[in-house]
Amino acid sequence: MNDIRHVFELDAEVTCRQMENTSTPVKQLAQISCYHCGERCEEEILHHEGKDFCCAGCKTVYDVLSENDLCDYYDLSDAPGSNRRKENTRTNRFDYLDDTDVRDKLVDYQDGKQVHVTFFVPLIHCASCIWLLENLNRLHEGVVDSRVNFIEKKVQIRFFKEEISLKELVALMAGIGYEPRINLSDMVPQTTRPADRKLIYQLAVAGFCFGNMMFFSLPEYFSEAELLGQGFRELFRYLNVVLALPVFFYSASDYYRNAWYSLKNRSISMEVPIVLGIVTLFTYSLYEIFLIDQEGYLDTLGGLLFFLLLGKLYQQKTFDTLSFDRDYTSYFPIGVSKLTQNTEQVIPLTKVQVGDRIRVRNEELVPADSVLLDEEATIDYSFVTGEEVPVLVKKGALVYAGGRQKGAAIQLLVQKSPSQGYLTDLWNNEAFSKNEQEDSLASLATRISGKFTFTVLLIAFGALSYWSFYDFSMGIRAFTAVLIITCPCALAMSTPFTLGNVMRIFGKRGFYLKNTQVIEKLAGLDTLVFDKTGTLTAPSKARVHYQGESLSEETRGVVKALVNHSIHPLSNRINRWLGSVPAVKLEQVEEIPGKGLRAVYKSQSLVLGSASFAGMKSSPQARSAGNEVHLVIEGVHLGTFYIESGIRQGMEEMIPALASNYSLHLLSGDQDHEKTELEKKLGTALRMHFQQSPKDKLNQIQQLREGGHRVLMVGDGLNDAGALKAGHVGIAVTENISHFSPASDAILDGEKLRHLPAYLDFAKLGRKIIKSSFGLSFTYNTLGIYFAVQGLVSPVFCAILMPASSISVVLFTTLATNYFARRKGMNEKTELRWK
Repeated sequence: MNDIRHVFELDAEVTCRQMENTSTPVKQLAQISCYHCGERCEEEILHHEGKDFCCAGCKTVYDVLSENDLCDYYDLSDAPGSNRRKENTRTNRFDYLDDTDVRDKLVDYQDGKQVHVTFFVPLIHCASCIWLLENLNRLHEGVVDSRVNFIEKKVQIRFFKEEISLKELVALMAGIGYEPRINLSDMVPQTTRPADRKLIYQLAVAGFCFGNMMFFSLPEYFSEAELLGQGFRELFRYLNVVLALPVFFYSASDYYRNAWYSLKNRSISMEVPIVLGIVTLFTYSLYEIFLIDQEGYLDTLGGLLFFLLLGKLYQQKTFDTLSFDRDYTSYFPIGVSKLTQNTEQVIPLTKVQVGDRIRVRNEELVPADSVLLDEEATIDYSFVTGEEVPVLVKKGALVYAGGRQKGAAIQLLVQKSPSQGYLTDLWNNEAFSKNEQEDSLASLATRISGKFTFTVLLIAFGALSYWSFYDFSMGIRAFTAVLIITCPCALAMSTPFTLGNVMRIFGKRGFYLKNTQVIEKLAGLDTLVFDKTGTLTAPSKARVHYQGESLSEETRGVVKALVNHSIHPLSNRINRWLGSVPAVKLEQVEEIPGKGLRAVYKSQSLVLGSASFAGMKSSPQARSAGNEVHLVIEGVHLGTFYIESGIRQGMEEMIPALASNYSLHLLSGDQDHEKTELEKKLGTALRMHFQQSPKDKLNQIQQLREGGHRVLMVGDGLNDAGALKAGHVGIAVTENISHFSPASDAILDGEKLRHLPAYLDFAKLGRKIIKSSFGLSFTYNTLGIYFAVQGLVSPVFCAILMPASSISVVLFTTLATNYFARRKGMNEKTELRWK
């Protein structure tokens, strides 16, 4: 039969009959879950030992555990394993771990017998994972022991180097579904922050001295000092002086330094009134102890520094394990497949040289600027440019580092070393570095403390002036009492305790902030800017519906061949929908940009494209949401593909909710082919800008800022790094929170993006709680000033009022944030209440 259309129709009838005959088993198949990973068995089902598995990979892992008597793994959680359907079966992909330089940089410790190594394993998620990874010694006798850090998703392993190599250990973990993530950045030693250790030392000194000073001061508080005798009273006071010296000179040293820098820059920071209170408290205590034989306020000084440093430590310890400014090496793997004659060798990326021939497989990242040696390749540059449509590259063309190969393995000739490629140049661009000082927002407490300090000083000097006419010693007492009682320790602690608690609550909901200042910035925003690809839309969620005559394998091969010749987004989605169908060989393929494709197959004309291009009217069955792509053979319409945009879940509700309070913008590197569909789904309040390069995005954000707007940029990938830096706040959306996020202020789990209105509302609520705590603190200070200016304040009253005010503010902020978090659903595994 010469007419290809009749062949298609005949195949279509056979296909339809086959589908009818297998409809019941398919329905049953979709209801069966894999015993190992818990996913539905949608493609195949394997029965083994009375259990069902979705693929051979999951079955193999079960067999390994069963042979080693480790099936208790399944008793701890239901279907705890990861899906092994896409398991990489290459036997040489861990060969780079045999390299001495790589091994020495990855291991923590090694001697003649043992090796200690720490791996990051992102798939750790439940008790079963911990149990299995801590029983690796039962899978291989060369493993001594292993310990899991669940919070950081890390595994520390000790093994005998003579019995199992590092390569074999990684292969063992990969075989049971827990392959470690090893990137080029792991070869660089991680630097520690000595400031954190110094803060702990300062806190320890303050706590030790404060506790002992309180012990020596107890008789004074209970008016039992007379029972001790004059000698013991003086001894205890002098011991308090000795204990106060390290507190005054060491524990408070950072406050002195920051206050000096603040005054040097002609500004009043929170540290200035704190230092003023510390110095006054210390000097007046020495005056009382040595000159007028009184007990002083040194125990209060110790308590003040202890609680201040405790709040500071609480703030710094939050989310220390997250990395917000990792470099390009965090994306690159350590190993690269190098081709030498007819052999393939996996070598470390650091040893790749110009002129090497390398092989890059499907979904692997191109590690260096290289020339394509194969006839053609499909490269996805979405990480660099934001454009989700893969680019068709021909033989001899330059493939840039950072591109991801789509399809069969390709061969490349390295032109530049990985450290000199396009991706590195883009990464090192000045615009892609976050300048915290330029974009920092002065904390709310610091701004208030300036006015607070001047007010306190005015009252203190006023009291001194008044009492000087009657009793100068009383004037000194009133002056120092005002400064001591109104020292804004509660004001200083309310901010870090409140924001630290809000940051902790955000973290439980998949929203990780770089520091507490980000919360204040979030509360003051008025403009939100979104990237499209990977942020509002998810290409993997794009849906393709076909309506018409059923497509046989040959017909699918023809369509596959057509879309392979196009980089249009609609062709790309049809290509993905077809899967791994083998493409046929076409003749006279021609693409008319923006319209469609023409070709010849077996002397028959083929057309795939828009309705007008295919000579058709828009289908009356057309769906309101989606683009139409028509398939016509020899002038006969065979069917229509309806393609719906892959909007991330919850965006249709999120955008209108934000539009009532914020100005919304969309910046995308894509063409504007989806503008109409996006407006239908997201509304017209979102101002859309397409064909935006990384520099264009940066300029757009800068223009908004110059117009007086406070801008939040939400994006992903290196192409958004400049815009993330330029915004007052930059949020990097990622499917894995441990992935690198360029110059971002926050990391947001992609599945949690729909809760952005709730996060912004809670940030504003946190600011209100801080203001309320300030009101509580001012109430205490007003009460203290009332007594202080009259000279009625005793040491006991000072010692009680100051800690009481601090403790009450801390309790208020903590209880208030937790209360409203429960009301908003922040502490629960339920949908956040922001509507």
